[in-house]
Amino acid sequence: MNIVDKIVLQGEKEDEGKRIDVFLAAELDYTRSYIKKLIVDGLVFVNGKTVKPSYKVKENDEVVLNVPEAEKIDVLPEDIPLDILYEDDDIIVINKPQGMVVHPAPGNYSGTLVNALLYHCKNLSGINGILRPGIVHRLDKDTSGVMVVAKNDKAHISLSNQIKERSVFKKYVAIVEGVIKDEEGKIEAPIGRHPVDRKKMAVIEDGRYALTLYKVLERFKENTLVEAVIKTGRTHQIRVHMAYIGHPIVGDHVYGFKRQKFKLEGQALHSSVLGFMHPTKGVYMEFEAPLPEYFVRLIEILRNK
Repeated sequence: MNIVDKIVLQGEKEDEGKRIDVFLAAELDYTRSYIKKLIVDGLVFVNGKTVKPSYKVKENDEVVLNVPEAEKIDVLPEDIPLDILYEDDDIIVINKPQGMVVHPAPGNYSGTLVNALLYHCKNLSGINGILRPGIVHRLDKDTSGVMVVAKNDKAHISLSNQIKERSVFKKYVAIVEGVIKDEEGKIEAPIGRHPVDRKKMAVIEDGRYALTLYKVLERFKENTLVEAVIKTGRTHQIRVHMAYIGHPIVGDHVYGFKRQKFKLEGQALHSSVLGFMHPTKGVYMEFEAPLPEYFVRLIEILRNK
């Protein structure tokens, strides 16, 4: 059996007592049934040993999941333009456009950020396997903005540790439905897989700790421009949290209104600022990605309503 990807995770305090299949399904873009099959096939290790799907996760457990080859694939370099904000021998910081998938996945092996990076860079970190070289963190397909990619394993480990320690600064800008009355607020609600629709995330009692801080930047007739800083990096965190407080993001067809007033390609969510310690220079660096054109146009439309 050929292994195409190796994913390493660590159990946190809030994961104590969760079944290993539930834990992995909540963390990754795989169904619980697929995770279960990998566990039964002996492809999941906890602290170096295989386990059963019923194994209960403990804090600081090292969980390794080996992803087998599902079909013969070729992740090829593609000459796709990149908006590069910064680059050196260790990292490359890019402004990802809305509509670009970060890494290849079943049914989507071309046109991704990874394809573009393989063309542009001679080297990328191999820690995340051939499907996700250099990818330390992700942005959703329809979320634009700044993200960092590791060019070598040392940089990858350093950035991954900073993310685990929650020392990476992540600020987003979003346009949400409705008018938020408070000037600022805090959303502290656990996030996990939706109990019915496994493709979605939701605020659930036994989810993983998630904290979002938001501030109102501008109010419109029926919408609000907000700034959001995430202290944790849960899947779809801002989208889930804003929907949870009754203000889903405009253009979000998954967590937002079924009938959208504006013809957007996706949610009006932009990763505006990313800050971290440089892996080898040891200095704090912060990068900002300007708002994309569609976002600016939508703001002008809302101002003139």
